[in-house]
Amino acid sequence: MLKKSVLATAVAGLALCAPAMAGNPLFSDIFTADPAALVDNNRVYLYVGRDEAKAEDKDYLMKEWRVYSSCDMKNWKAHGVPLNVQTFAWAKADAWAADIAKRNGKYYFYATVEHKDKPGKAIGVAVSDSPTGPFKDARGSAIITNDMTKQTDISWDDIDPAVFIDKNGQAYLYWGNQVMKYVKLKPNMIDVDGPIHTVAVPHFTEATYLHRHGNTYYLSWSREFPELTAYSTGPSATGPWTYRGVIMEKNEKVKTIHHAIVDFNGKSYIFYHNDKLPGGGEFRRSVAAEELHYNPDGTIRFIPQTAEGPAANPAPGCQG
Repeated sequence: MLKKSVLATAVAGLALCAPAMAGNPLFSDIFTADPAALVDNNRVYLYVGRDEAKAEDKDYLMKEWRVYSSCDMKNWKAHGVPLNVQTFAWAKADAWAADIAKRNGKYYFYATVEHKDKPGKAIGVAVSDSPTGPFKDARGSAIITNDMTKQTDISWDDIDPAVFIDKNGQAYLYWGNQVMKYVKLKPNMIDVDGPIHTVAVPHFTEATYLHRHGNTYYLSWSREFPELTAYSTGPSATGPWTYRGVIMEKNEKVKTIHHAIVDFNGKSYIFYHNDKLPGGGEFRRSVAAEELHYNPDGTIRFIPQTAEGPAANPAPGCQG
């Protein structure tokens, strides 16, 4: 009996260490939201905020970000907590939406938090030598604070950062709620370079994302509320922008639908969050993924949400 017990314990331990074979939602052990993604060395790194609200709670409870990785878009390896609100000594709460970019061998993570000393939401930037962290505050202060933007009278208009490095090396930070904004970044990735600009797009709510496919730039965002995912195209990272329409429908229960888009191993993918995990709801969301397809004219095909998610797409040398 003792030998059987030891064997059962060992098998259970191996099962806990094994990567998750994912359909949608990608992770079933915790609630996750606000995906950000980075492709690096034949792996996709996926960063999510953790929803910790109880079923009866009436607001978000988010204290940390988690990171996962995959070399085939199907098996996901958990790497733990690369950073949390306490990473920023000047912040007091709210590990909200973030984004990440790699430059000169370092990884820069732009995160929405509640500022401790200045009213409203702010954006911090953390840096690491590894995509899985640990990350440390790169500035010791916020890169964007609520008093830097006066376009609205709300305290949460400086959220949802999206970082993009153009092919000429110029980096941009997009963000906003109700009003979309962007600013150039200096080569050090932690200082702004010039004035803050606003962008007029139809029915903008939040969750800006910028990516390039071929020679076309794609600016996407969450529009209206409850939110749908919409996008425009343009010839540069700052437009001018031509509105193209909706590519993902709103969720059934969750009013938000924050997304990220990447190219990996010859295919394109979109990450988003929904309400499909049992017990899910407005403050208990779950990250999912779908393959994204471009039409011959460069427009994006409408993306249905599925339970299956993307098919396995192992990169060369994929070992899980």
